[in-house]
Amino acid sequence: MTNKKSYIFLIGSIYYLIAEAVSAFYFHDVLMNTYTVHTISELGFPGVSPLSFLMNSAFVIIGLTLLLGVYFKFKDYIVKNKSIFYILTVVTALGVIIVGLIHGGNPLTSGYHTFGAVMAILGGNILLVLISKSMADFAGYQKLTLSLGIIGLLAFWIMFFNMDSIYMPILERLSVYTLIVWSFMTGVFLLNQ
Repeated sequence: MTNKKSYIFLIGSIYYLIAEAVSAFYFHDVLMNTYTVHTISELGFPGVSPLSFLMNSAFVIIGLTLLLGVYFKFKDYIVKNKSIFYILTVVTALGVIIVGLIHGGNPLTSGYHTFGAVMAILGGNILLVLISKSMADFAGYQKLTLSLGIIGLLAFWIMFFNMDSIYMPILERLSVYTLIVWSFMTGVFLLNQ
């Protein structure tokens, strides 16, 4: 049963990467520019991105992956800071789901979308740091989790103070991909337990 539950993390992270790649491929710019000049959120703007529904489904699915995967099995590995762990998990998952359901690029909804993104990115990378320090051991998996959290927080911090920079989409992806990589890594970790 544990193995089946760990597939939640694997499937969610792979779906996200494939959905983003397909959405980027069909976007209105060359693929390299789509990944370096356009934000992930732009791939989810209806009317701007031909496959916005696919990208938005990826946001919702990765949010559900985090929520369900953590509560089905991963929570059993958390031995300290459980209350903060649960709160940050919900904040992160809801943030990603908000990003998928409420689109940016519209003055009426852009603030909610941005709030969801901050919940997901900042909350998620803080969650990774917390997880690394809340498990029984501090071995390879925990060290990688800590490294991902720190990378994500640094990328978010630099991005936050450079929102008008041409490099902002790269920093955004760097701060988001830490969560996707962690999700995949956690699926592998659970399979090996």
